[in-house]
Amino acid sequence: MNTPAEDLTADTIVAFLASIFERRGSEEYLGEPVTMGEHMLQGATIAERNGQPDEIVVGALLHDIGHFTSEFGMFTMDDTEDRHHEDAGAEVLERFFPSVVTDCCRYHVAAKRYLCATKPSYFDRLSEASVHSLNLQGGPMSTQEVVEFEKNPNLKEIIAVRYLDEAGKIAGMETPDFWHFAPKVQRLVDAHLAQDNG
Repeated sequence: MNTPAEDLTADTIVAFLASIFERRGSEEYLGEPVTMGEHMLQGATIAERNGQPDEIVVGALLHDIGHFTSEFGMFTMDDTEDRHHEDAGAEVLERFFPSVVTDCCRYHVAAKRYLCATKPSYFDRLSEASVHSLNLQGGPMSTQEVVEFEKNPNLKEIIAVRYLDEAGKIAGMETPDFWHFAPKVQRLVDAHLAQDNG
């Protein structure tokens, strides 16, 4: 389903996202031991198994969708500039999802910078690729950036998805496919648009 993003509707967004997983989910993920699709499905699966709310499950499922919707292509270990996949993904999601889901996408990179600044032990969790991208993304936040970031009303959810981002890199982990999560995705879309139209 190659519908241009601007032509998507509440009735087609879930199928559009599913098609991204089906067409491009097998692409390499920064040299990690999982593909891009496996990475996002693992985060969502871990969240679901831990009884996290739908917003966290779907946030984890879609946090890296900008790697696929970005015009700038995939991140590589040879990159010398950031590709801002988090903004590309959020732009697609923000029309259809509540701000908490969109923010989990838009700020998952900032959350890595935040955690590296506020919890030094978090840095030890990062893979080599995550450290490389951290350096391109500005390194740990400054004190002022931390203060500003903590004002986000969705901070707790953003941080939860960030931890799922790091967790979802397990070689050989079995997960359901995208369609397992599709009803949760559609429920959030429907609820958000009903609220907008209410």
